[in-house]
Amino acid sequence: MSDRDAYVEQMKAKLDEWNAEIDRLSAQVEGAQADARREYNRQVEAMKKQRDEAREQLNRLQAASDSAWEDMRKGADAAWENMTKAFKDAASRFK
Repeated sequence: MSDRDAYVEQMKAKLDEWNAEIDRLSAQVEGAQADARREYNRQVEAMKKQRDEAREQLNRLQAASDSAWEDMRKGADAAWENMTKAFKDAASRFK
């Protein structure tokens, strides 16, 4: 497997983790009181937006030419790191 394929698989796995976390937190929203439910829903929507942005970034990486791949990867690494931090921050508000 090439570095590119391994990287894409790693990012897909991270997206799967985020989807599972969103599902888990969405279930928590169901049991929350009205005020908390609004805040939880806002956080879940923010997490979904971050996940969708990450998916878009992954799609751009997959479509990149071999010559552009390495340059794009450097930018993607920074973007994924920022998205991961934002996702964790949003998830921490549920605790």
